[in-house]
Amino acid sequence: MRQRASTDAMPDAAGPAPDATDAMPDATEDARDAVDAIVAQWRVVRPDLDSSPVEVVGRMHRVGDRLRERLIARYRDFGLGEGEFDVLATLRRADGPLQPGELAAQTMVTTGGMTKRLDRLVAAGLVTREAGASDGRTRAVVLTREGRARIDEAYAAHLADERALLAPLDDADRAALAAILRRWSVALDEGDVATS
Repeated sequence: MRQRASTDAMPDAAGPAPDATDAMPDATEDARDAVDAIVAQWRVVRPDLDSSPVEVVGRMHRVGDRLRERLIARYRDFGLGEGEFDVLATLRRADGPLQPGELAAQTMVTTGGMTKRLDRLVAAGLVTREAGASDGRTRAVVLTREGRARIDEAYAAHLADERALLAPLDDADRAALAAILRRWSVALDEGDVATS
């Protein structure tokens, strides 16, 4: 599992996280979490600093870690790691062969990292490397029949888990959150966010 950063950067949840399908309590405007406590402490010891960014970024780290842990547990049910799931899902979305370089770019890993993932998937019988039609030196990556069936089943389970994780938010909250995160993501991708 990844090394966690300090509590100030990524506050841990108290106790182990429940399964994604467990019932989650309804959130209220007055609900408090670990980030509230951290920000309150900083406001006491460093009242000269504006600690409000932690209320967003700290929660993003905390929620992101919890989501990732739950989703990775589901991938394991299908004999996959996070990286292998990502490769199979990318091939399935493309609905056709992709070059290793294309897979690396779309999954945001190095070509060396992609080679290792592909080696594992080939050994598991989930993908094959096939010579390109126009250039026999290129090796396109293709889902096998077993690979296609595995990712179809795993993706359906993945979506069910994501729905369960989003259950505390109503449709309006989900739409608003998606729009805010999209705007933030685009700004970060375009380098519109300056750091000191």
